[in-house]
Amino acid sequence: MRLFLTSSGLRKEYEKDFLKLLNKPAKETKVAFIPTAADPEKDKSFVQKSINELRKVGITQIEEVDLKIENEKSLKEKLSKVDVIYVNGGNTFYLLNWVRKSGFDKLLPKLLKKGKIYFGTSAGSYIACPTIEMANWKCQDSNRIEMQDFSALNLVPFLITAHYTEDYRKILKKEAKKTKYTVIALNDLQAIVFIDAKYEIVGKDPKLLFNR
Repeated sequence: MRLFLTSSGLRKEYEKDFLKLLNKPAKETKVAFIPTAADPEKDKSFVQKSINELRKVGITQIEEVDLKIENEKSLKEKLSKVDVIYVNGGNTFYLLNWVRKSGFDKLLPKLLKKGKIYFGTSAGSYIACPTIEMANWKCQDSNRIEMQDFSALNLVPFLITAHYTEDYRKILKKEAKKTKYTVIALNDLQAIVFIDAKYEIVGKDPKLLFNR
């Protein structure tokens, strides 16, 4: 199982680490790009920015897949044809809601076992964790849909908090004590490479973990 979990898309600081995960040249790589989490956001410019970052490294075969208009059968048909499943950022609660409704949560583990690569950005990285409880912390998302069940895909054994800056250290140190999981704080120049239960934080230091 191969996952690439980021705070802010595909940055130059770890482009090479992502490209190493691919089984073929970038120009031959097919990506399913899921922008659903951006729906509640006023400024959606980061969606096109993420697509442009993929094109910059030579990935041009990109198909947008909106979970709102899909079901497990249609997702299987589309996602089985790609090499990378890219889940972009936005509102984590909104995203997880459609992950469940569309059947994406049931289908994804099967696809990962078949060799597909999961790429998460911000909210897309959060849903790969055991829960999205960290999205409810003070410095994170707004639970606009009043979600009560925070259980997520459980693809990795830790929690991630994205867009970390030193301003958040005090808040995260306090919130991390409330969870049983290790919390990895990623700044926008960092990512996590996760391969078969082993992981590495790549990009610009420092590497910061809470509740380790």
